[in-house]
Amino acid sequence: QVQVVESGGGLVQAGGSLRLSCTASGLIFDDYALGWFRQGPGKEREGVSCIRCEGGRTIYADSVKGRFTVSRDDAKNTLTLYLHMKSLKPEDTAMYYCAAAFSRRRWLELREADFTYWGQGTQVTVSS
Repeated sequence: QVQVVESGGGLVQAGGSLRLSCTASGLIFDDYALGWFRQGPGKEREGVSCIRCEGGRTIYADSVKGRFTVSRDDAKNTLTLYLHMKSLKPEDTAMYYCAAAFSRRRWLELREADFTYWGQGTQVTVSS
């Protein structure tokens, strides 16, 4: 059973940094794409970043390019995906979600409909 769990959210001042973690289990690491999404107040859920999307690439939304980066850490039975966020802005305030999707022989894009397994989310609040 695939499970994803996010952690690391919190309150930070504008210009600050924060690191989110996503722990994924129950999957074969090389067969899955992992993505970060967010949903701000009154907004639709949007893609932030993905590893192994669009033919195996790591991609970022234009709104976070140059400020957010992803990295991964593979342990014995668990994969941890990190979202390193810097130069945070109040508009980055959102619930951040991690999601997984089977990627072998599939073209995946950074969109909600392409992902199957979702975490419960972790709140990030950026104060001005």
